[in-house]
Amino acid sequence: MTVLVLDNPELMARAAQAHANSMQTETMSESPRKPHRMKFHFGFDKHRLNEEDKTILKEHAGYLKAHPEVAIRIHGHTDSFGTDEYNAFLSRLRANTAAKLLQAEGIEGNRIEVVGWGSAKPLTNKDDNAANRRLELEYLSEQMAKVQ
Repeated sequence: MTVLVLDNPELMARAAQAHANSMQTETMSESPRKPHRMKFHFGFDKHRLNEEDKTILKEHAGYLKAHPEVAIRIHGHTDSFGTDEYNAFLSRLRANTAAKLLQAEGIEGNRIEVVGWGSAKPLTNKDDNAANRRLELEYLSEQMAKVQ
């Protein structure tokens, strides 16, 4: 067996840096990216997610698994039809549907916050009912969560 001994510190440093860069690139490419879609819409008086929405939420779960320092807040919203009490209930039901899916994918419940706004925070104007029947995801880093 032949052993090569390098007596050139500069060459050794460059080799170490190249190895570190290749390891970092591999780690970054293996880590799932945060999905761009953060809003999910519902039909009138509905709280169930369609299959496409479920797939995207599972991608969010993959991102959360890869980043245990990140928590998520799920905001549920409704249109302006119905009483304030019912809309508050429906908005929480929508947000809880997403939270349950994330938990089924292995995300701990203490990393998920659910908020139901009812019809109090319309996306556009109160008359754009289809746009206002939604849930929104908000990512929280550990530092952000401590400040809030």
